Amino acid sequence: MSVDLQHFFETYRPSVDQALTDRVSTLKTPDTLKAAMLYSLEAGGKRVRPLLALAVLQCYRPVEEEDLPAASAVELIHTYSLVHDDLPSMDDDDWRRGQPTNHRKFGEATAILAGDALQTTAFTWVAEAGRPASAEARLQLVQELAGASGGEGMVGGQMADLEGEKQALNLKELEYIHHHKTGALLTYAVVSGSLIAEAPNTDVENWRAFGRELGLVFQIKDDILDVEGSLEEMGKSSGSDESKEKSTYPKLLTLEGAKEKLTYHIEEAEKLLGLMTVDTSLLVSFLHYIGQRNH
Repeated sequence: MSVDLQHFFETYRPSVDQALTDRVSTLKTPDTLKAAMLYSLEAGGKRVRPLLALAVLQCYRPVEEEDLPAASAVELIHTYSLVHDDLPSMDDDDWRRGQPTNHRKFGEATAILAGDALQTTAFTWVAEAGRPASAEARLQLVQELAGASGGEGMVGGQMADLEGEKQALNLKELEYIHHHKTGALLTYAVVSGSLIAEAPNTDVENWRAFGRELGLVFQIKDDILDVEGSLEEMGKSSGSDESKEKSTYPKLLTLEGAKEKLTYHIEEAEKLLGLMTVDTSLLVSFLHYIGQRNH
């Protein structure tokens, strides 16, 4: 990780963590539900999506406290998706980020409700945010987040992923899953940063294309780590995709082929960063961090 990116993370991750905790802690909801929400929210996630949004924003102007709600709300959606993904009816996982999954801690019914509450809180938070200042811009963010989260985005990708278990998917089918299940929220995070910054429309669309490439980088690396990683490094069992007979990039392309594809999409993402009207060196570092991480 570059020195600049390390400094960026150290500066803004505590602020994102605090904003998330404060937002959920102030909800007027039953204590058990709130505890389940906070359990997964405070389980040690890297906050990649909020930090991506803030990194894009910082390309245009300094980050301010009022920017945190609109940038951080995506983490509530991401966390809800993990809670639901881990359920026995979906991935049936016992561990997440090195600790028992939500349903193992609180029971299945509470885990479902905690995920539901995290999801809906995200939309309220964006709608009430102080930035962007105009209601029209916040409405666009809500629309973007709904699209990225729902049937045409993450949820649709999860459905395709479930249907693809024990199936011999081709590369196009696998990329559909990952553009939606993983890539949609990463793309939203990138686009949201540009919208909070009120960037030019041409930049917004280039950021959208960058987000799609970044989503593939993230997922291909995730598949590689599923083969090479350990429970200690990743906070979940390695080989879990293989045990569920899921199609992955290493399975389709071999491990070496997956690494070559990872390099290709990193290079494509770098080309898109070169089209922006602002200095994107921080995002180049972010891209390489995602492509080279060990968990």
